[in-house]
Amino acid sequence: MSIGYHSMLFNKALRPAWVVGWRPASSLSREKKKKVAEGPSLSDFISGEVTKDTSWEDYTGKLRREAGESARLRLPPWLKREIPVGKNYSKLKADLRGLNLHTVCEEARCPNIGECWGGNDDTVSTATIMLMGDTCTRGCRFCSVKTARKPPPLDPNEPLNTATAIAEWGLDYVVLTSVDRDDVPDGGSSHFAETVKELKRQNSSILVECLVPDFGGNKESVATIASSGLDVFAHNIETVESLTPRVRDPRAKYRQSLKVLEDAKAVKEDLVTKSSIMLGLGETDEEVLQTMKDLRSAGVDCLTLGQYMQPTKRHLRVAEYVTPGKFQEWQEMGESLGFAYTASGPLVRSSYRAGELFLKSLLQERKQKGT
Repeated sequence: MSIGYHSMLFNKALRPAWVVGWRPASSLSREKKKKVAEGPSLSDFISGEVTKDTSWEDYTGKLRREAGESARLRLPPWLKREIPVGKNYSKLKADLRGLNLHTVCEEARCPNIGECWGGNDDTVSTATIMLMGDTCTRGCRFCSVKTARKPPPLDPNEPLNTATAIAEWGLDYVVLTSVDRDDVPDGGSSHFAETVKELKRQNSSILVECLVPDFGGNKESVATIASSGLDVFAHNIETVESLTPRVRDPRAKYRQSLKVLEDAKAVKEDLVTKSSIMLGLGETDEEVLQTMKDLRSAGVDCLTLGQYMQPTKRHLRVAEYVTPGKFQEWQEMGESLGFAYTASGPLVRSSYRAGELFLKSLLQERKQKGT
């Protein structure tokens, strides 16, 4: 059973109209009786057939909250995911616990965790390791990672533990990210860099992507990461400039994020840089386009665009569910603006299926061009 429909069956606010408005069959009109008889059954929900047969183009539900509306939007069918199961999923979870490692997949409640951790016959299981603990010093209104002014001290064994775990999994591409650690003098950049170096020591052929914080805009900290031997430097702009003060922690600034990406390129000109934009927070098309142009001006090579999903009731509500068709338009726009690679879709995340999405597109494309 998919998570989305499972929630709807027990949460009145999320139930589809035919469930909320249910009455005994004797009180229904003949026409409505026919619709109910032809509609989805309990077995359809259990098997997942309801989601499989639904086209986003045929969806008639409300996708955008108007000004002044406070009710939450119902989750559209293209955002419903299966409950995580499987041997690979269980093994990866056990490995992480045994090595005392954290993943952004769990902490940020990513909807793709079952697919990424489970893997399949064609792709390995992937996970995004979150360094420097599971507690952030910032409190962005879109993020469910727990926060504190002074989290526990950094674990000096973490770089080695992380490299050991990656070696055991046999991955050829890994994504490292972290919480913000404003309580540490260099923001934790040296700790981050040591993890990269340890990974490269154990496996010189592994490709390492680092999704890093802004380090308060400190150029030295950015340079420490950019010169650590990583293959991809990623830092997320998150949202458009007008929404940044409402969406992100006050210490995270739009122009500062652009400067971090520029500074990384200045350290190593051929370093691949990457960023991500969440949609559905109330931004306009013009603002999204301007953000994409700003990122290109900062030298960003790769861009991902995905749907914002409210992690808990305490976080920002979704203003709009963007359709798959609209995401396709943004992907085409990214290609026309000159990004080397653009991944755009409702369930795309900044580190979603990194090995598949990045390696199979950008690296193969560059190899064919002989660059």
